[in-house]
Amino acid sequence: MHPVRPEFVPDPSLSKTEMEELQRDIAEVAQFEDDMDALPEAITRAGDAPDVDQATLSTSSDDRTDPPLIAGVDQAFVDDKAVSAVVVRQNGEVIERVSAVKRTEIPYIPGLLSFREGGAILAAFAELETDPDVVLVDGSGRIHFREAGLATHIGVTLDVPTIGVAKSLLCGTPERSLDETYPEGTRIPIAADDSVETCPDGTVIGHALQTRQYDSPNRHINPLIVSPGHRVSARTAADTVDATADGYKLPEPTRLADSYADEAKATVE
Repeated sequence: MHPVRPEFVPDPSLSKTEMEELQRDIAEVAQFEDDMDALPEAITRAGDAPDVDQATLSTSSDDRTDPPLIAGVDQAFVDDKAVSAVVVRQNGEVIERVSAVKRTEIPYIPGLLSFREGGAILAAFAELETDPDVVLVDGSGRIHFREAGLATHIGVTLDVPTIGVAKSLLCGTPERSLDETYPEGTRIPIAADDSVETCPDGTVIGHALQTRQYDSPNRHINPLIVSPGHRVSARTAADTVDATADGYKLPEPTRLADSYADEAKATVE
């Protein structure tokens, strides 16, 4: 896969002001509504028997019945190098995995993660032979100061449906406190507030999603922060992550990408 919108390829040589302006341009192009074939109910978890009826991707006239290709993206780091891994699954099985290494040219700056890691991610996608129906990215999507987190930046650049799966809340206001312990399946809407400069206050920009929880009252697992990246709605983003969580906190595609990134990292000199 290669950039469909090369003007949005992350350029770490830009000034902070120029990076932020590019993100505003990306947010204007991003689609935070459903425009993809992969439906959450079509996703097969690992070990499940394929079901042709359940695997229907679309009700459109082309009547596609192939199970969806779900990709996960994650990064590891070796000194000043970013190691990006992409793992593609179908019917609960890994069908392709690739990795790429790029030197990071800027430090981590909150809100500008894509300019640090985006080059390695796009390099990994350039090695990919399959075309994923939806991509889960370890990072934020619309839940971002300018609605253009890592998942949105990559999704718009490649014009592929993407979902951001973050471990912490970057901005926005949850409908309920995230400091409480919630049972598996709980979804808490996250609304835009004055920290999101490009979106009206009160707009639901994602969810806190509880994919796993301990039975013990003495331990608890924090929810994931899930938001649409591109060509996906907030509701479908949460549905998709929930459907791909298979007994772990992280959804399987990004969990496997995290593992493969660490494996690839061991080969970097």
